[in-house]
Amino acid sequence: MHIPKSATLSLSVKKFDESLNEALLPKDEYDVERWLFVPPMYDEYRYILGTRGDNPLICIGINPSTAKPGALDNTLKSVERVALAGGYDSFIMFNVYAQRATRPDDMEKQCNARLHRENMKAFAYVLDLYGKGHRPAVWAAWGTIIEKRPYLASCLADMIAIGEQKGANWYSYGPRSKKGHPHHPLYLRKDVTPEPFDAAAYLKTLTA
Repeated sequence: MHIPKSATLSLSVKKFDESLNEALLPKDEYDVERWLFVPPMYDEYRYILGTRGDNPLICIGINPSTAKPGALDNTLKSVERVALAGGYDSFIMFNVYAQRATRPDDMEKQCNARLHRENMKAFAYVLDLYGKGHRPAVWAAWGTIIEKRPYLASCLADMIAIGEQKGANWYSYGPRSKKGHPHHPLYLRKDVTPEPFDAAAYLKTLTA
């Protein structure tokens, strides 16, 4: 269980580029050739957690919980199973908002603009891992939790705009809710098949 110690505005949030440079250095705690973990330590926020490969499935949740390299929670274990069963060689867990909080109700009430800005830099970096000629595969997987905070819709809007610039293909797995929210990764069979997800149309339902 991770309960935020304070609002992220009271923290010294590192820039994504600085955190990435630190993450690429050798570590005693885990193999940086296998894992991408940014920042590369357990903190009150997380930009990226995933495995390295040439063809990752990028899963988008709402906010990070306790997972870290070598200690995946049940959500991340499910994400990895679905990714590998679907022909991807790796997975990346990303989030609409970067603050750690196991219970979404513990997320801060106001969006930290700096944290969000650096998180969007991280998202652009993740999409660029595919390189030219390849369209990133982005899995919408946040469930109904996106309704927990009003600012999450605007954060997602920025992500969708970046995805359009990078040519991302959006998918969902499993049944969607009555309001059209994409299914959370938990309780999905590993052989579940993806369906195209119209992120821009979905966004309009959130902001209507």
